[in-house]
Amino acid sequence: MEQTFTVQQARDLMPAVLARASQLVAVRADLAELQADLRQGLPSPLGGLPEAKGLEASLGELVAWFPDRGIEIKSFAPLLLDFPAMFGAEPVLLCWLEGETELGWYHRLDCGFPGRRLIPADA
Repeated sequence: MEQTFTVQQARDLMPAVLARASQLVAVRADLAELQADLRQGLPSPLGGLPEAKGLEASLGELVAWFPDRGIEIKSFAPLLLDFPAMFGAEPVLLCWLEGETELGWYHRLDCGFPGRRLIPADA
């Protein structure tokens, strides 16, 4: 793990994370819809191929924002983010899933999403 976050550092980033995630989800949905229409040869209120390329570029920029800050993207749809952290001597990942309003979960490195637990109050 290159960067490690404290719980407070990760939570301090959450307003920016939530804003970027919201933008990413909207662009992801627009792109999926536009690509579906293009594949079917249907007109789309979202535009055509140039708009699809623009959405792809926007999506790439939004996706790059997370790793640039040390946040790992584990899933794209739904968006699942991990913040490398330490609980004592144990490396863990603070875990945020699209739709959650705050950072409240973590899991051990070897357990992944099925091992999610609530972040302890003393962490």
